[in-house]
Amino acid sequence: MKPETNLSRIGHISEETEFFTPMPAGYQPGRTRYVVVFGTVMSGLGKGIFSSSLAKILQDKGLTVAPVKLEGYLNRDSGTLNPYRHGEVYVLDDGMECDMDLGTYERMLNQNLSRLNFSTSGQILSSVLEKERAGKYLGRDVQMIPHVTGEVKLRLRELAVASEADVVFVEIGGTVGDVENAYFIEAVREMSFEEGFSNFCFVALTYVVAPQSLGEQKSKPAQLNLKLLNAAGIHPHIIACRASTPVTTKVREKIAMFASVPMERVFSMHDCDSVYVIPEMLRGAGIDAAVVDILDLQERTDAAAEESARQTWNAYINRFRSSEHAVTIGIIGKYTSVRDSYASIIQSIEHAGAVCGARVQLEWVDSADLTEANIEDRLRAIHGVIVPGGFGFRGVDGKIACVEYVRQRGVPYLGICYGMQIAVIEYARHVCGLTHACSTEIEPDCPQPVIDLLPDQKKIEGLGGNMRLGGYDVALTPGSIAFQIFGNLEQVRLRFRHRYEVNPDYIAVLEKAGLVFSGRSPSHPIMQVLELPRNRHPFFMATQAHPELTSRPLAPQPLFVGLVRAALAHAGVAVAPLCDAPASTPRPSSPAIEARLANHD
Repeated sequence: MKPETNLSRIGHISEETEFFTPMPAGYQPGRTRYVVVFGTVMSGLGKGIFSSSLAKILQDKGLTVAPVKLEGYLNRDSGTLNPYRHGEVYVLDDGMECDMDLGTYERMLNQNLSRLNFSTSGQILSSVLEKERAGKYLGRDVQMIPHVTGEVKLRLRELAVASEADVVFVEIGGTVGDVENAYFIEAVREMSFEEGFSNFCFVALTYVVAPQSLGEQKSKPAQLNLKLLNAAGIHPHIIACRASTPVTTKVREKIAMFASVPMERVFSMHDCDSVYVIPEMLRGAGIDAAVVDILDLQERTDAAAEESARQTWNAYINRFRSSEHAVTIGIIGKYTSVRDSYASIIQSIEHAGAVCGARVQLEWVDSADLTEANIEDRLRAIHGVIVPGGFGFRGVDGKIACVEYVRQRGVPYLGICYGMQIAVIEYARHVCGLTHACSTEIEPDCPQPVIDLLPDQKKIEGLGGNMRLGGYDVALTPGSIAFQIFGNLEQVRLRFRHRYEVNPDYIAVLEKAGLVFSGRSPSHPIMQVLELPRNRHPFFMATQAHPELTSRPLAPQPLFVGLVRAALAHAGVAVAPLCDAPASTPRPSSPAIEARLANHD
């Protein structure tokens, strides 16, 4: 008998082999191809932006793509991470709290992703330990190799089966050389051997430094870090060079020579004015053609579909770049020093600005520095205001002062999550006469708790366990502004991430004083959207949801569109009918994914 040489043929659970390569039911080796993106030199290079952009232009070719982010930290999810350290917490429709890169994938690919698209070391190791306790390793000593790497490979293959993807995009978080992601790198190395090297495309994102004192680009850090990748058993097929300006031919030649990668597969990835121009940049450089060639996917591509998708996307870019009316919107928050804390809000405003023909300038205001004494000076030149989500008491007084200012002066307002709760507190104090109104999050023993935990939530223990997470339906009141903004729909689906709610005991008092709760939970006493009638304010709206999580370039979120239009009117710009942006809805999860999620442990 011919000896077996391929791990995929002998790598199932066995007491007689050192290999451990579990295969999910229905998996067909070679059916799905894999693009793996690594980062070198330093973090923060934009691996998620690059990977999602590359995935998009392959999707444009008619290929089915599925992304996954492998994150090295030991947290099970991103829910308890400080925005100062890790940027915003992005929430998927199924309630998974994850890395902000998942938001980039959803926006680029126009897909609703799931927990199958995000794995942390905490998830991986917890799963391995649970299986060990259940005796699923046949009495073997459980090791990083092959059991932990085997769990990583299993998750990648499960995603391939569930998504029925032509290409799975694997983004490995961190930097090559980090201890915490070393076993991810080892797992994809093993998997490329098992699947066949022709089924994998390795892409290294590196950084080309340009010291101001030298006045020229230097490639040595990139060369050294690419050697680290080689030492880990990974030889990249493609190298993308990040830099502030286009990478010179000389530097690309050096990197190509020392990394043993053909010159035509070493690309410049320099800064640009919008992340949404990057897909066309990659297409123009020929990276998509290189990936298709490496993975031998020519027969699965559709040139007509690509051209149609390209025209639609470029139409958005043209609208974004040709916007003629300037408008300023203030972001009044407590994390304003770290822009990534509000990454999805920034993108949502860009989407809305493009469809409204507006060049939106953002004014960042730290709510902790905002007082009744300086608020006039800080907000005088602002045409619209957003108070975004957040937790805790820091900066609350500044937010309350902000809401009072914009409510009294007719400045367009959009409150998001905490911004809705602040709007309720301000209205209760200054309109309803409830001078001691507050939230029990801010003041646990406040005598007038207009914002409080609902009874069902109080029974749940554990930080994060009492969070209301993921997608929920919102019933809209016919004839309300919210109803009109959402296209006269009686019910929409939004995403949530919060613990506290409008206290049902105070709803009647607030409504009697003129506050309108135009969006509610269909089955619970939860207020989800509020507004003031147009005869009292041109645009005063807030939602307990996070609408920024469902905004897409080709389908801007209606609340942001409404805010930008109102800000234009406040700036004295005659608001024209909306541009005819192409109708677009997020691609839903496949039935296979839904079925697998239902049984996911």
